[in-house]
Amino acid sequence: MNYNVKYIPKFAKELKKLVKKYPSLKVEFSQLVNSLKTKPQQGTPLGKDCYKIRLAIASKGKGKSGGARLITNFIITHDTVYLLTIYDKSDKDSLTDKELKELLNELL
Repeated sequence: MNYNVKYIPKFAKELKKLVKKYPSLKVEFSQLVNSLKTKPQQGTPLGKDCYKIRLAIASKGKGKSGGARLITNFIITHDTVYLLTIYDKSDKDSLTDKELKELLNELL
């Protein structure tokens, strides 16, 4: 089954900023989206149907551990994966529960 992949407006802004900084991210992100269409529950579960996906950025040259983090929300009944946020691991360590809650509120 193929799932839909959508994103909140804040996500598009964050992605654009990172792609400008790391040009290879455009291709890597595209590959991840294709993968999410068939396997939506990838990554580390964060609770509340959210997952954290580690994404390597080739133009950064640090592999997955120093790459980007992508937070997704997957709701089976809607057949949709929502991309909530993406951030550079070197800029931000992890997402707080409060930040996650705020992102989920943007879906409503």
